Amino acid sequence: MPNFINRLAIAAQQRLTTLITLLLLSTLSACSSSDWQSRNHPSDDAVAAALTEQPDMVVLSQQTPLQFSLARMPEDVRPCCAFGNNHKVKVGSIQVPMFRYANTLSLDEIGPHAYEAGTWSLQRGQPNGRRHGENNGQIYTLRGGFIDLAHVRDTADNTVALFQRIYPQLGQAFSIELPPEIGPRELRFQAFSIDQLSPQQRLELAAQLAARMAYSMAEAHEIAQWHGYRSWKPWSETVSAYSPEDLYSNMLGAKIGLALIMNNLVMSRELYNQHMTQWLSASITQLHPVSKAQTNAFFDAIDGHWWDSNIALPSKFMLLKRHYQLGKQQAPYIVPQALAQADESWPLLAPLYAKRLSPLPLSLPATVYGIDLAGVAQQWLTVAPKFQGSFSHIPKHLWQSGFSNRKFLAISHFNQLQDEIELQAHFDQGTVN
Repeated sequence: MPNFINRLAIAAQQRLTTLITLLLLSTLSACSSSDWQSRNHPSDDAVAAALTEQPDMVVLSQQTPLQFSLARMPEDVRPCCAFGNNHKVKVGSIQVPMFRYANTLSLDEIGPHAYEAGTWSLQRGQPNGRRHGENNGQIYTLRGGFIDLAHVRDTADNTVALFQRIYPQLGQAFSIELPPEIGPRELRFQAFSIDQLSPQQRLELAAQLAARMAYSMAEAHEIAQWHGYRSWKPWSETVSAYSPEDLYSNMLGAKIGLALIMNNLVMSRELYNQHMTQWLSASITQLHPVSKAQTNAFFDAIDGHWWDSNIALPSKFMLLKRHYQLGKQQAPYIVPQALAQADESWPLLAPLYAKRLSPLPLSLPATVYGIDLAGVAQQWLTVAPKFQGSFSHIPKHLWQSGFSNRKFLAISHFNQLQDEIELQAHFDQGTVN
């Protein structure tokens, strides 16, 4: 019997090694996109203002982006981190012995950003700096709760890629095809007048639309994961669907991407990467990050409440708390003091609660310069036949003929009801698979 167990352990470790290798290869292949280049062309009014004795700085900033090459639309999301820490891992039905998946980090461990890249990509955080990996993971912040850095980076990248496609066609009717997940999907834009807008206002409107639709892509990904989408076929992603930190992290990425566009810091891939690195670190700092040890302590405090350390990845109900409230206003999940006090790590966490910092909600605007953003841009999804069975608990009129982001919240509501039924059944059986 001991020899049989040893053979099972060796087989499990070999399968895990294969999984990691394949993920590594797929991630590295995603790093091969070509650079992009763009320049800003000043308006006639801006040039005229520049030649006056006291230029009007608002007029002086009027310019039109000229795109010489586009950033490739990211096709895959970064490998994100399962909620919790030091997870057990199963490959098939076999738990990998002597292995725990740790995914927390401190502020100073955050690596330089790499557009459309994965965990193992190498970039310079500064022009003359050494190359390092992104080093994604989870970090707890006193004002933003748990932050998943992979989600932040993905949505920032999508914001930049979408902006480059939206701005040249702003005000026209057009569509942008997106990489499929549970079926084909695209962004559809309606025609509207932009004659009344200045060059700077048009740039801002395009950037706001890009941020909004990049965030909408993140919402669609949560739904896709629930309904069976997998980045790597042998590995289920249902455990990550509607994870409580995901959408807040995605919105943070959308807002950082917007800020970089408005500051003209996305003119090339290298320029974007370097400044995204700085803005990411500064944004996390603004949210008041804690140490790695304290992040781990927060995960310990909510073990058995928000997640279950006894359940191995990728079992769906390792995650006990989910966030189904999709929308353009997101509030962070802050660990209640009562849970922290009940944990043995309370002495490490007590000084943090003494600071009494308020949570920082994030939101995206509904209108910009009188333009109803929801009225001019929508994401549309079609459910492929292989995924239609997973929609059997949802009324057909919500999804059968395709659906837009306006139906996301309703679909998520039915997914929540189904999760509650399944989770209760598992608890009644005394086991969570």
